[in-house]
Amino acid sequence: MKVTIKNDIDSGTLVEIHCKEVTAETERLKRYISRFDERITGTSEGQTHNIDISSILYIESVDKKTFLYTSRNVFLTEKRLYELEELLDEKTFFRCSKSVIVNLDRIKSLKPEVTRNILATLENDEVIVISRRYARALKTLIGLEG
Repeated sequence: MKVTIKNDIDSGTLVEIHCKEVTAETERLKRYISRFDERITGTSEGQTHNIDISSILYIESVDKKTFLYTSRNVFLTEKRLYELEELLDEKTFFRCSKSVIVNLDRIKSLKPEVTRNILATLENDEVIVISRRYARALKTLIGLEG
């Protein structure tokens, strides 16, 4: 892949993708670029915040409420888990259980369990469980299984 930057427009940023054919990877790149500075609205202590998607460690649904966890805060969002799953990049954010979506870029280590669950340690040292129902899909996604 060749990447170039040209400083030749009056204002803003224009991104073009030139390719021989449109593949799944070029579509993923397009989605990634278009979502580059996308944010999700969440509330904490009565204040509304725009949370940068890349700062989210994981998202959890508890008692019909959806929470966004960052390294420093927890935010409540109005969006449902399935809505967020559709919004987020499927190669970065992974549904790891019925009620949790994890940011794969924020996982520090993975540890398999005897129960076939996987323990994921995040960069803030919090541990979440990747249920055995989703373990095989995770292994395929990260290249541990063909």
